[in-house]
Amino acid sequence: MTVDRIPTEHFEQRELVRWFRQTWPDVRIFAIPNGGARSPATAGRLKAEGVSPGVPDLFIPEWSLWVEMKRIKGGTLSAEQKKWAEYLESVGYLVIVGKGADDAKEQISAFFNNNQGIKCQLIKTNS
Repeated sequence: MTVDRIPTEHFEQRELVRWFRQTWPDVRIFAIPNGGARSPATAGRLKAEGVSPGVPDLFIPEWSLWVEMKRIKGGTLSAEQKKWAEYLESVGYLVIVGKGADDAKEQISAFFNNNQGIKCQLIKTNS
């Protein structure tokens, strides 16, 4: 009996970044390393340097677009992530939540093609 494994958020994000860089090689995308297991000393140093819980995972500066990655199933936004999304949207950025790489690709493509009437799904801050 085989068990279908749900890909990790790391895997999904890695696949999205690979696809994005191949699709738009002249547009920069970068990760915000806010998550992950750290020693208390490292966590303290990073907090002092400005790391803030809840900041979305990826940023595309040219498009003013933030991307929060979640697993296909089971990934939910934390209270901090919701607050950051609300703040970023209030100052003019767009924030999307990709439930897996394929969903994120679809939303990013919709964002890129927005002039053709395709509407990008905005984050639901009450979910």
